[in-house]
Amino acid sequence: MKSLFRPVLVLWAVLLSASIVPYGAFAQDRLKLSTIVIDPGHGGHDAGCISADKKTYEKNIALDIAKRLSQKINESLPGVKVVLTRSNDTFVTLSGRADIANEIGADLFISIHVNAQAKGTSASGYSIHCLGQSSVKGNDLFSKNLDLCKRENSVILLEDDYQTRYQGFDPSDPQSYILFSLMQNAHLEHSLVFAEDVANAMKGGPITKSRGVSQDPFWVLWRTTMPSVLVEVGFMTNPNDLQTLRSPEGRDRIAGNLLKAIQTFKKRYDNSTATTSAPEKAAKPEVKPAPEPVVEAAPATSGIIYGVQVLATSKKMNPSDPFFKGYTPIEVQVGKLYKYILGAGEDLAAVRKKKKELDQKFPGCFLVSKEGETITRIR
Repeated sequence: MKSLFRPVLVLWAVLLSASIVPYGAFAQDRLKLSTIVIDPGHGGHDAGCISADKKTYEKNIALDIAKRLSQKINESLPGVKVVLTRSNDTFVTLSGRADIANEIGADLFISIHVNAQAKGTSASGYSIHCLGQSSVKGNDLFSKNLDLCKRENSVILLEDDYQTRYQGFDPSDPQSYILFSLMQNAHLEHSLVFAEDVANAMKGGPITKSRGVSQDPFWVLWRTTMPSVLVEVGFMTNPNDLQTLRSPEGRDRIAGNLLKAIQTFKKRYDNSTATTSAPEKAAKPEVKPAPEPVVEAAPATSGIIYGVQVLATSKKMNPSDPFFKGYTPIEVQVGKLYKYILGAGEDLAAVRKKKKELDQKFPGCFLVSKEGETITRIR
């Protein structure tokens, strides 16, 4: 089965990375965050992490925080629709959770979990995770948080038909994760922005230790076609964290912090004019020069140029990568992200015509303009 898994998952990775629909439809020039999916981890016969005294289950903590967050959103953001992937103690597959968000065209996906230490009780704190590979040199996705990824992805093994549904993906096999290096997320930029919003909002407690924001290969984040994060709200194995998680007041404060992060993200999201904006503290965009023929140079111009963005990723891509299907991309670095643009030119009408050709090979690609150091998404 594993021999079949690799080529099939490679195909899935390429197709998914090319077919993501970025940020929903544009009926207006401005984006609007109107639908949020909250995903309480685990459920039913999948208890998730369990406290040492067997009295507290991750599935119950996650569901309670999710319900509190849903209520707070409904009260403070009446124009936003909230959908829970589960509202009671039922089992939902990883693919099913992503399908719920994709089918309703959600603008934001938040998966709530509780962490656990394999041995000992010293580890504590919250962490926020986005899809992808670590951008830290020497810290690839196979080493950082691999145990955590194995545990959260292991719910796959509880599904009766998992070998068919997940094409032989084995969450306990490090080799399986190598193929996640092919995954690219068109929504990585907004995911990272929201992850930082969550990290900042949770600084005040009730669990005060931050384990930071990282990029990791979680299956449920791979399958979602919108900005998505997975939040580990604390450690079930740490006595202090556990005391907070068992407290209704503690869980309510965590939900309140998540609401603050959503409000911050929504304000920025709603005020964007269909742009691909970098995180607030990120470096300004710049075209990265490279020796020919490594990356095609931007067309010489003193004004605006137009193009079709097909990819945004934290990993620098080889311009000859099969993802680009023979086209030579322009590479633009925005903070820690690399954006890849095809068909660039000064004539917008000609670029729009080119986009029709690219739509067939890169569904979900979109028009952008570049003026100086600013890249703007256009209709």
